[in-house]
Amino acid sequence: MKILIIENEIYLAQSIATKLGELGHTCEMCTSTKDAVPSNNYDVVLLSTNINGQDFHPAIEVFKKSIVILMVSYISNDTVSKPLSAGAKDYILKPFMIEELIRKIDHYQDYERLKIKNTAYEKYLKHTFASVRRDHKHKDIELPIYVSSSFQKYADAFAFEHAESKKMPLNFISLSNPKAMNEIAALSAKGIVYAIDYQTLKKAEKKTFCSLIANKNVIVSSTDNVEDVAHKIIKIKSENNVFAQGDILPIEDYVKFIVLNYQHKFPDTELSKKLGISRKSLWERRKKYDIIKKK
Repeated sequence: MKILIIENEIYLAQSIATKLGELGHTCEMCTSTKDAVPSNNYDVVLLSTNINGQDFHPAIEVFKKSIVILMVSYISNDTVSKPLSAGAKDYILKPFMIEELIRKIDHYQDYERLKIKNTAYEKYLKHTFASVRRDHKHKDIELPIYVSSSFQKYADAFAFEHAESKKMPLNFISLSNPKAMNEIAALSAKGIVYAIDYQTLKKAEKKTFCSLIANKNVIVSSTDNVEDVAHKIIKIKSENNVFAQGDILPIEDYVKFIVLNYQHKFPDTELSKKLGISRKSLWERRKKYDIIKKK
């Protein structure tokens, strides 16, 4: 990370720069806010609030695209509250342990990285689900609930939209994972569990699973019809119109869809023949897509 240190105590600034430099960060120092060259290239700005005779507040606006951490000698409305309201991210009280400063820097670095990733994921999901008609009244839906849809994207759209409407985090689990039951049992009740691949469970496993999710915030997705369960079932899309409504799948997605949804209905010899591929290629596709065939 590129870090600017604005501090008139030379020894302190050099000490901070040395420690951060040992951790691989690039540091620049200046003893005055007037000497600080405006730049968007700094990841972090460490700003002292007690530079004699200078107002540090304008520096917060100048470096508003950076993570500004205040280095304060005492806590007051002027040194902490107002600067935080103006855009500074955090503060640290002098004298401080360099490890505590590093912890704060790492925390905000992770926060900024996650914020960028989250924005990208939200844009991708919005783009992915743009063609999906969503007319469910989520405020009237009680969990747990089963979603039967032969096209996985439609069930995914329902789950993410429901979590967004409830302002709750979504925990994703594939029931094809042998450790899925343990994962569900270990999750906290604060979020929503979205469990896919219900159709891959054996009859006895389905019974155990249904007991496990009772009274929990769980959305269960299946590409087969769901029967004999104690909870409500929503059928979003039938198998007959999976490629209707303008949905054109890429070849790889089509093959994955067919293998996932029909491997338990046809033997490998017939399934590979229908796809126009060899049995070896079918095995390779399963490995590539991480699809487990239950015996």
